[in-house]
Amino acid sequence: MARDRARLGGRRAAGLLAAGAAVALALAAGGSLSQAGAATQSAAAPEATAVQAKKPTHSQIQLLAINDFHGNLEPATGSGGNINGIPAGGAAYLATHLKELRAAAKAKGQDSVTVAAGDLIGASPLLSAAFHDEPTVEALSGMGLEAASVGNHEFDEGWHELLRMQTGGCLPDGDGQNNQNSCPDPKHPFEGAKYKYLSANVFFTNTQKTLFAPYTIKTFKDGKKVAFIGMTLENTPNIVTKSGVEGLTFKNEVATANALVPELKKKGVKSIVVLLHEGGFPADPKAYNSCPGISGPIVDINAGLDPEIDAIISGHTHQAYNCSLPDKAGKPRLVTSASSFGRLVTEVRLSIDNATGDVDRTNTLAQNQIVTQDVVQDPKTAKLIAKYKALVAPIESKVIGHLSIPSVVRTNDDSLESPLGNLIADAQLADPSVVSGGRTPVAAFMNPGGIRADLASNAGAVTFGQAFTVQPFNNFLVSMDMTGTQIKALLEQQFSGVNGSDAPKYKVLQVAGITYTWNPAAAAGSKVVAGSIKIGGQPLVDGTSYRIVTNNFLSDGGDGFPAFTTAANKVFGGLDIDAFANYLSAHDPYTPVATDRISLGS
Repeated sequence: MARDRARLGGRRAAGLLAAGAAVALALAAGGSLSQAGAATQSAAAPEATAVQAKKPTHSQIQLLAINDFHGNLEPATGSGGNINGIPAGGAAYLATHLKELRAAAKAKGQDSVTVAAGDLIGASPLLSAAFHDEPTVEALSGMGLEAASVGNHEFDEGWHELLRMQTGGCLPDGDGQNNQNSCPDPKHPFEGAKYKYLSANVFFTNTQKTLFAPYTIKTFKDGKKVAFIGMTLENTPNIVTKSGVEGLTFKNEVATANALVPELKKKGVKSIVVLLHEGGFPADPKAYNSCPGISGPIVDINAGLDPEIDAIISGHTHQAYNCSLPDKAGKPRLVTSASSFGRLVTEVRLSIDNATGDVDRTNTLAQNQIVTQDVVQDPKTAKLIAKYKALVAPIESKVIGHLSIPSVVRTNDDSLESPLGNLIADAQLADPSVVSGGRTPVAAFMNPGGIRADLASNAGAVTFGQAFTVQPFNNFLVSMDMTGTQIKALLEQQFSGVNGSDAPKYKVLQVAGITYTWNPAAAAGSKVVAGSIKIGGQPLVDGTSYRIVTNNFLSDGGDGFPAFTTAANKVFGGLDIDAFANYLSAHDPYTPVATDRISLGS
């Protein structure tokens, strides 16, 4: 049974919308609205006393939101560790900022609620991933998170494991087997999340019951009710491992949310917020408190959602934005996203009309606040992080090989091939765990989205922790038979279907054992130059069967590559991170090879 340990406190509100800002700030200070809509401050002249004594026309509720935390307990490095050049993020700093925001709101007599829009775990740094993300769940529970929608990365270890994240318990994972260790402190077993996971559009296929509750309703002082609907990315089955979502059906976000509106209204709820794990792309990613030229799925989803839904807290795209977009009734609706990795907190001041119980959108304001590192770290969170840093140290610091240069980069050349992509593909091709019946793979394919960082070193020495940063998904390798015809179809899918037809959508697989040429000017479906594909230096033959290797994510057709699902005689091997680490140890020191496997031509 999921726990509901909601923790309500005060919050500080901040403004975004210019219209109505003065009125809203007056209300926040304890004033009220006159018939003309002018703000009347509590510190006004004596003649205002009679007006001030009347019951306030509005109540304010502080809503704090994050998204796409991805287990970043410590501040991320590089571009992922700042907002517009300002160092940002880190769970201990985030906890402090949340406390300060709540305290400021409480001083104004405001209630508060803290929510999230998915991908809190999964694709996490080793500090969290080595313990199945239990540390992140503990940290977020400790800093007062109350409800979170389920993101696609919550399914990285499968829906059974996600249920354990909610309810608690320990895995019998062999005390460190596969470089992971559930419940490493026997005195403190994993208790599960104190916040509620929500997912209105994920159903068990056989029963049509939802995996988690579709929504939660928070009742604040004076009986004000706000419903939070959790919404998972509908496209999740196409971007996670098939086994992780086996038996589940993912339904349309808009239709699901709209269908819940009448149900919520029957329960007396008039204020509705959607926690949506899907998002958009502003034209200026640095303008984190506006939405200039925003595009992407969030635009269509907002346009389709019922006008009774008052705000959308979004995520998935790792972007930062904050503005009002018109709903299909033409009224402004708040749409926000707080970047990623705990670098921003969205602070919303929901203004509730006391007469109607509904959100007054004109006076509902929001601001994305940078989680700066110039505050004192929250002691409880810092202690938790220190505990797991000590526990992960033996795994993280183990040197597995050396580089002849400072780092191997994932930066692509013009053909979209990268030095690091070649290294990973070579490691998969060389892994003995996928050899079956004496049949060794002759080609390997790696999805570029699974390469999460450059391979760094410490004066040339590479640790397991650094390797894990590159490949944090713990995917299994899979060998299989594909014909020449199927391989041709696979290569064309890099530039067509969901991966086409314009260059920003291309997903060029990183390869080993195979070479080919593609033509950027050719039409989708015929971009690979005829006769250019070679395996082992020999021309590809349509009717010949070739043994190839990839990861289980691609094997299931992930990232828009259904050709892999047509392969035969699949055999599962070991983890991709182990193949990577073993290859570096066997080729010590490693020198990057030329990026000459994929070329451009006509």
